Amino acid sequence: MSKAWQTFPDHVRLSVRLTPNGGRDAIDGLETGADGECYLKARVSAAPEKGKANKALVALLSKSLGIPKSTLALIGGDTARKKILRIEGEPEDLIKRLCAVTESG
Repeated sequence: MSKAWQTFPDHVRLSVRLTPNGGRDAIDGLETGADGECYLKARVSAAPEKGKANKALVALLSKSLGIPKSTLALIGGDTARKKILRIEGEPEDLIKRLCAVTESG
């Protein structure tokens, strides 16, 4: 299975499928869609209005990965379920953190 992230020299790009109004904030692991694309499944209790769900997603990933919120930026899919996030940092370290979160999630 391909991974939900791409590495670059100074950051990682993460594909996420977000479910707003999900009842709780949680990472539900990795999944491959019908299009063959792999993404991280996440749910947040926030509603998808005025960017609340996107902010909740950033907070969830920040807490789960143990990194500052300022290192996360939404770069695609602002109003869509599938989102692309840029995570600043050392790619090898970020991949280890992502693997730990997706295996436990």
